[in-house]
Amino acid sequence: MKHIASEERIPQMISIEGAEGVSKASLLTAAEGAPTVAMRLFELKAGGHTPWHTHDWEHIVYVLEGSGLLKTENGNAGFRTGDSLLVDPNEMHNFTNTGDGRLRFLCIVPLKGD
Repeated sequence: MKHIASEERIPQMISIEGAEGVSKASLLTAAEGAPTVAMRLFELKAGGHTPWHTHDWEHIVYVLEGSGLLKTENGNAGFRTGDSLLVDPNEMHNFTNTGDGRLRFLCIVPLKGD
């Protein structure tokens, strides 16, 4: 069993091309002994967005706070607090905060995607 206190996982700003106003905290990963998946917390400032990108693993997302738009090559989906989202492997996508406050969501990926 692992227990990680919330104050031990402070989100860090992401500085990759195409990302604006995005921070990430790695909550449980291989470093903590997770055998197959990683759980991360993302926070996007108002107007913030992740880069338009793709990779060969899925995202399982649960929205904790705020509202946003998941843009994909297969269409767009608005979302809000309490919604769940699935981004398929190899699907071009990005997340955009469309609200006035911060957007917070949990993102679970295979360990190779962390």
